[in-house]
Amino acid sequence: MEQLLKMGAMELARNIAKKKVSSLEVVDAHIARIEAVNPKINAVVAQRFEQARAEAKAAGEAVVADAKLPPLHGVPFTVKDTFALTGMPHTAGTVHRKDHIAQQDATAVARLRAAGAIPLGVTNVPELAMWFETYNQVYGRTCNPYGLDHIVGGSSGGEAAIIAAGGSPFGIGSDVGGSIRMPAFFCGIFGHKPTGGAVPMTGHYPRASGAAGRYNVAGPMARRAKDLMPLLRIMAGSDDQDESVIDLEWDEPKSVGFKNRRILVCHDINAKLAVGTNQEMRTAVERAALALSGKGGAVESWSSPRLREAVFIWSAMLSQAGGPSFGELMGQGKSPSYAFELLRSAFGASKHTFPAIVLALMEELFGRQGEQEMRRLVQLGVELRQELEEALGDDAILIMPTHPRQAPKHNVPLLRPFDFIFTGILNVLELPCTAVPMGLGPGMVPLGVQIVAGHGKDHMTIAAAQFLEKNNGGWAIPVRSLM
Repeated sequence: MEQLLKMGAMELARNIAKKKVSSLEVVDAHIARIEAVNPKINAVVAQRFEQARAEAKAAGEAVVADAKLPPLHGVPFTVKDTFALTGMPHTAGTVHRKDHIAQQDATAVARLRAAGAIPLGVTNVPELAMWFETYNQVYGRTCNPYGLDHIVGGSSGGEAAIIAAGGSPFGIGSDVGGSIRMPAFFCGIFGHKPTGGAVPMTGHYPRASGAAGRYNVAGPMARRAKDLMPLLRIMAGSDDQDESVIDLEWDEPKSVGFKNRRILVCHDINAKLAVGTNQEMRTAVERAALALSGKGGAVESWSSPRLREAVFIWSAMLSQAGGPSFGELMGQGKSPSYAFELLRSAFGASKHTFPAIVLALMEELFGRQGEQEMRRLVQLGVELRQELEEALGDDAILIMPTHPRQAPKHNVPLLRPFDFIFTGILNVLELPCTAVPMGLGPGMVPLGVQIVAGHGKDHMTIAAAQFLEKNNGGWAIPVRSLM
């Protein structure tokens, strides 16, 4: 059982296909692990264990019959609550949807199921998926399996936590400001934010529209780097419903070598309102650069003065992309009275979390900058995208901190609300990024970096993740806090 909880998705699929283990054994092992750890971390908020067991039995019969098997045949996985999973709650962590049950799978979920994967349940998110600590008024708070007093990140925090704890080999997350990469980093697993528009967001709530449909992206989260590319290929491509989707063709990660490759390094983006990176994060970046340049690659420093405005660029580009505001989503079409909601929150009477109220208020304040200033910031974002694309060219990758420091303690993000921008700025640049664990740091809490490449070059960042996993160990199942 312990070995099954350490295998990646594709390795499990191969073992099931070769009859070395049954799908039911794999599913039962992961269900048992969820039942053991979930009372402590509160990651899986609704389960479908009996349906999963029935599907695993059917998967076993297909193997016995020597039928042609799909690539994820009999492998369990989990689904972020913002994605529709038929018959399961689809709340997005907001009280006004607490009784909403999905009637149809989201496109990305349907594609994973068609590839043979078996969903175990849905995982926790912050309210409306817009905060980097995972808690809400529907399901409560999720805790980090490496230290229960630490956050798991957001908004794909429940996904990262249960994968890190060994309860799921992979999952599906979404990312508009770092919502795949921050949780992956805080919980010591792999997470990939694809090139903007690579994966349909049909069946995701909240649903982005216009240009924001390329900023808010779906992607895989996994305990093994080798699973990222196969999972991405399964989920990607047009579904004739999401107009933001672009069809991309990727080489295999194994085709990417690092001999003579340029390795760009950015230790700190020095953004206004965000804090600077600490020494542990700088060292993690240096270790990753040293490993990747070990085959003869050339390491170069990269930064841009435009990054100083990163928080304002992200906010302006998201605002100008169109669609309902966060405040309108909170108020179901009409922005609530923030002063009244803050007062209610102080007495524990609001239906909204304090971070959600503050975020909506900040969104409104940022929106008052004036049309001319908004246009300037959007143009600055376009220039930053061009500058970074030119620096990367066809062959370079960029190593950056995923966050200024390791997973903070609970509620600390309220004191540093803009630190998400280390990941967020890359969403509006629409570039592929992979979060890569780099072992454990002080307090036995994960360290990591994010790897960036040019538009459509997802295979390069995933190749770097695979290389670093091989050289640095990758994910390790947490023991101390879950004993």
